[in-house]
Amino acid sequence: MKREMNPHDEEKDPMYRAAERRAAAKLGFLIHLSVYILVNFLLIVINQTTSPQYYWFKWPLLGWGIGVIMHAVGVFIFTGGAGIRQWLIQRELDKMKAPKE
Repeated sequence: MKREMNPHDEEKDPMYRAAERRAAAKLGFLIHLSVYILVNFLLIVINQTTSPQYYWFKWPLLGWGIGVIMHAVGVFIFTGGAGIRQWLIQRELDKMKAPKE
């Protein structure tokens, strides 16, 4: 017989917390990608209406695009393990627990 989980049990369940973190990371990436597309579309429109002879929009498109790619790699490729945030939290906890000299 499978036991039903109440919301308080879900908050303590490590699998639930891991799934919640991954879902939050993916949502964060989708928001980042949406803003990237919208802002760069506006930059292209501004570029074409103000100075169509020089395509300057390519520079923010390229620079920010590198950031979006790195974000995607972090979310979709390096999803295994505890992740850097968990590692940093553990590191801080270890420092706080260490005896002070």
